[in-house]
Amino acid sequence: MAVSALRLGAEKLFEMPAVLRRLSRCQSTSQAFAEVLRLPKQQLRKLLYPLQEVERYLAPDRRQDLHLRIFNPSPEDIARAESVFKATEHNRIEYVSSAIRMDHAPDLLRPEVCFIGRSNVGKSSLIKALFSLAPEVEVRISKTPGHTKKMNFFKVGKYFTVVDMPGYGYRAPEDFADMVETYLKERSNLRRTFLLVDSVVGIQKTDNIAIEMCEEFALPYVIVLTKIDKSSKGHLLKQVLEIQKFVNTKTQGCFPQLFAVR
Repeated sequence: MAVSALRLGAEKLFEMPAVLRRLSRCQSTSQAFAEVLRLPKQQLRKLLYPLQEVERYLAPDRRQDLHLRIFNPSPEDIARAESVFKATEHNRIEYVSSAIRMDHAPDLLRPEVCFIGRSNVGKSSLIKALFSLAPEVEVRISKTPGHTKKMNFFKVGKYFTVVDMPGYGYRAPEDFADMVETYLKERSNLRRTFLLVDSVVGIQKTDNIAIEMCEEFALPYVIVLTKIDKSSKGHLLKQVLEIQKFVNTKTQGCFPQLFAVR
């Protein structure tokens, strides 16, 4: 069961001396991540498992209809993922190009993952955080909603391409629907879509449009709950329950696991 697995994973995580010894043998582990692992246990737990504070309210035996799965990576998993996003001589991470229409998009063979969401949901900030170990890669962020106006393509080594899509809703580009719908429908190497939802307000009408497009085109997609540090524990629990119920009752292609980020 998900919650039992979470507890077991957390117990293993906090055998910190053994974890640190294993990670010390992993050359990809950055100094920043090593410093994170040295945080006090409670602070580290909250950082690595942001939904753990509400998991006791989501026990499978009480809410079997939700089938909730909580993101539960081990420190070793995080270290391996970190190596994918760390720029080195043999792992080039770089901006490729931007496009306002599909016929302007670069012809790339690698698998693609795209990030979509309402304006000011924190999409570009999340992508910038993913590229924190590649500081030469510029991801522009702004406090003004609707800053991203084009599809921006970023190469992640030999692994895949990240696509930052324009935000929908307030100040969205006039041709947003045509741009995004065409990309989602026709991009043959698109493997996963990450749909960002603001934890403060939950799924909005504009989010439903994006969800409908993913469902119509039979695309596998994931819901990412952003700004969880802006919500109280009770409000966050309410949003998690509502979104999980929505996923289980009204979607076909949505990954059943909800991702949460600060």
